[in-house]
Amino acid sequence: MTTVPHGGWAWQWLGRVRAVVGRRSQALELIGKSTLAAGASWYVAHDLVAAQTPAFAPFAAVLIMQVTVYQSMLQALRYLAAVCAGVFVQAGLGIMAGPGLITFVLVALITLAIGRWRHLGAQGTEVATAAFFAFSAYSASAGMRQSVEQLGQIILLVAIGCTIGVAVNLLLWPPMRYRSAESGIHTLAGDLSDLLADIHPSLREHGFDEERARQWRRRATEIAWLVSQARAALHTAVESRHYNPRRLLPGNSRHKDFSAYRDVIDALERVTHQLASLTRTLHQWPQSEEGNECNRFLRDYADLLEAFADFTRPFSEIDENRLPRQAEELCAAATTVQDKRGRLVDRAQDSSLALNDPSRPYGILLAEATRLTEEAEHSCDMLHHATECNHRTDGTPAGNTA
Repeated sequence: MTTVPHGGWAWQWLGRVRAVVGRRSQALELIGKSTLAAGASWYVAHDLVAAQTPAFAPFAAVLIMQVTVYQSMLQALRYLAAVCAGVFVQAGLGIMAGPGLITFVLVALITLAIGRWRHLGAQGTEVATAAFFAFSAYSASAGMRQSVEQLGQIILLVAIGCTIGVAVNLLLWPPMRYRSAESGIHTLAGDLSDLLADIHPSLREHGFDEERARQWRRRATEIAWLVSQARAALHTAVESRHYNPRRLLPGNSRHKDFSAYRDVIDALERVTHQLASLTRTLHQWPQSEEGNECNRFLRDYADLLEAFADFTRPFSEIDENRLPRQAEELCAAATTVQDKRGRLVDRAQDSSLALNDPSRPYGILLAEATRLTEEAEHSCDMLHHATECNHRTDGTPAGNTA
C-alpha cells in the first residue's frame, strides 16, 4: 500500500465530508426558508387578503426559493412574467370568444408558444399552467366583473408569494457560497495529488502491471467530473454575491470576482487531461519494454511526478487569504518540477531509448512531462498575477498575508 505524504488522504477525506455536510446543510437551509416563506405567504393570502385561492401565494414562494438571492430574484421575475402572460392571454381570448372549447385550445396553443421564449427559462411552462388556472376561474365566475377580480387576484397572490420568498432569502442570513468554491478546488486538487502520489512509487520500482495501470486510468477519468463540479460551485459562489447584503460585511468584502479560483480550476482541468493521457500511455505500456535504461527512465519520470504531486498538493489547501504565501510555495515547487524535467530529458537523450518512435512510450511520456512542466510554470505566473491584482484592488501590500 502506498502512503500518501503529508496526510493527503486525510485532507481528501475531510474535504469530501465537508462537501457532503455542506450539501445537506444547504438542503436543510432551503427547506427551512421555504417553509417560512410558505407560511408567511399563506397567512397574508388567507388571513389578510382573504383570497378565494390562497394557495397561489405559498406555491409561488416555494417555487422561486433558490440557493442564491440572485437566482431567487431572477426566478421570481420570470415566474411573475409567465403568470401575467398566461392570465392576460386567457383574459383577452375569454372576453372575445367566451369560455368555450375553441377558446381553451387557442389559449393552450398561444401560451405554450410563449412558454418557449428562452428568457423565461425554466418558468416558461408556467405560462400555460397559469392560463389553465385562469381559464378555470373564468369559466366558474358568475359574471365579467367577478372573472376580472379573480384573474387579478391570481396575479396579486403570485406577486405576494414571490415578494415574500425573495424577502426571506434576502433577509434571513442570505447564503455566501465562497467556501463551496474552495471545497470544490480542494477535492479536485486532492484527488489529483493522491493519484500522482500513487503512481510515482510504482514507476520508481517498476512495480506496476496492466491491472494497476488500468486503475490509474480509471481514476484519472473519474477525476474529470470533479472539474465540472468545482466550476458549478464557483459559479454559485460568484452568483451568491449579487444583491447580497452580507458582501458588505468585513469578513466577506475580500471576495471580489474569484478570478484566481477560476484560473486555478482552468489549470487543474488541463492537468486532469494531461494526467489522463499519461495514465493511458502507462496502461498501454508494452511488456517488451524493460532493461536498465528503461528502469532509469521510469525512475526519473517518477521523480518528476513526485515533484508535480508536491506542486498540486497546495491547491488542495488553497485559501484566498493566504494566496501570496501559497503562490511563493507553488513557484518553489514549480522550479523543482522544471529541474526534474530537465534531468529526465537530458538522461533520456543520452540513452539509446527510441524517443522518436511513435510506437514506443518514451516520446509520448516526454511530451506529457513538458506539458506538465509548462502548466506548473503557467499556474505559478497566474497566481502571482491574481495576487498582485487583488492587492492593488484592496490597497494592501503584496507581501501582507494576514
